[in-house]
Amino acid sequence: MTLRVRKREWVYRGKVFSVRRDLVVEPTPDGRATGIATVREVVHHAGSVVLLPVLDDGNILLVRQYRYPLSRFLWELPAGRIERGEKPLAAAQRELREETGFRARRWHQLLLLFPTPGFVNEIRHLYEARGLRPSRAQPETDEAFQVRTFPLPKLLRMIECGGLSDAKSVAGILFYARQIRLEARS
Repeated sequence: MTLRVRKREWVYRGKVFSVRRDLVVEPTPDGRATGIATVREVVHHAGSVVLLPVLDDGNILLVRQYRYPLSRFLWELPAGRIERGEKPLAAAQRELREETGFRARRWHQLLLLFPTPGFVNEIRHLYEARGLRPSRAQPETDEAFQVRTFPLPKLLRMIECGGLSDAKSVAGILFYARQIRLEARS
């Protein structure tokens, strides 16, 4: 059985995301039809990139910025939206330059993340950036960042004590730390 959409309406269309309300009949995990129509509200997002910029000394660049929905400042891995028609790697390169003032010579995709798959279709592309060299930061007019480097052990302690709680950053840093440990063993 495949998904059946009985009704679809756009509730909101904005610059960053849009919201659609669908009346659907979803399949069960074993492929059967439930026969029950359910309303699903879906936030449509063009996707985003998350950057794990690693300096030659092994330290990792983070940005601190104010997050209005939380009314607080957060330390985070640099990240941003993929613009219409832009490829994820090009977005990653642009966001690194805009937010940190660095460029990278080497890029490696680490993960694809679905931050809130229950109601958002956003895909986040997590890239490791190496061979960093200073450039000029070019934040958008509504952005203000503090950039700082952290050693990996410090970031792991920050995660453990709640000082670093942004989900994309926690996922990226823990994945990277695991990779480093695995490489050290082989």
